Amino acid sequence: KLKYDYKALEPYIDEMTMDIHYNKHHGAYTNNLNNAIAGTSIEALPIEEILRGVSKHSPAIRNNGGGFFNHNLFWEIMSPNGGGKPNGELLKGIEKFFGSFDEFKTKFAAAGVGRFGSGWAWLLIHEGKLTISSTPNQDNPLMDVAEIKGTPILGVDVWEHAYYLKYQNKRPDYLTAIWNVINWNKVAERFEAA
Repeated sequence: KLKYDYKALEPYIDEMTMDIHYNKHHGAYTNNLNNAIAGTSIEALPIEEILRGVSKHSPAIRNNGGGFFNHNLFWEIMSPNGGGKPNGELLKGIEKFFGSFDEFKTKFAAAGVGRFGSGWAWLLIHEGKLTISSTPNQDNPLMDVAEIKGTPILGVDVWEHAYYLKYQNKRPDYLTAIWNVINWNKVAERFEAA
C-alpha cells in the first residue's frame, strides 16, 4: 500500500494519474512478475538478486521485475512533505560530483528528457561515485544488462503514463515539478545504505 493518499502529491502529480499508475500499471507488473516466477527456483529470492542476474531470465521477468522494483522505489522517494533540497552527506556528495544541487537537477532532467520513448532517469552509486543515468523501458542500474550498473538511490519514471494526464507531452515540465515531492530523507537513507 502507498504510504500517502493518491491526491497527496497534488498539484504536482494528480490524483487520477496516481490511482491509474499505482493500481493499473504497478499492479500489472506485480501480478505478472509473481506469475512469471511462480514455482521456479527464483521465486523466494529478493527482487534485487533476481535483477542482478536478469539476463538469465525471460523477458517477462526482466520487464515485470524491473517494473515492480522501479515503482516501489519511485513511491518510496516521493512524499507530500517532499521538496526542498537534501542536506548532510547526500548534499555534499551531490555538490562534489555535480558542482551544485542546481547543476545536478539540470543534468538529471537532461537524462530524463533525453531518454527516447519510455524509461527512467536515475541517481545511483556507480563505482563509489554518484552518477546520473537513464535506462529504457523498465530496466534499472541493478540489472546485469544495464549500460551503467550500480545501486539506484533515486529513480524517476519518464514513461508517459507517469505524467501525460497533467503534463501531456511536456516531459520537461513534469521533470521540473517532480522536485517538489522528492523525499530527500528517503534518498539519503538509500545513499547511506549504498
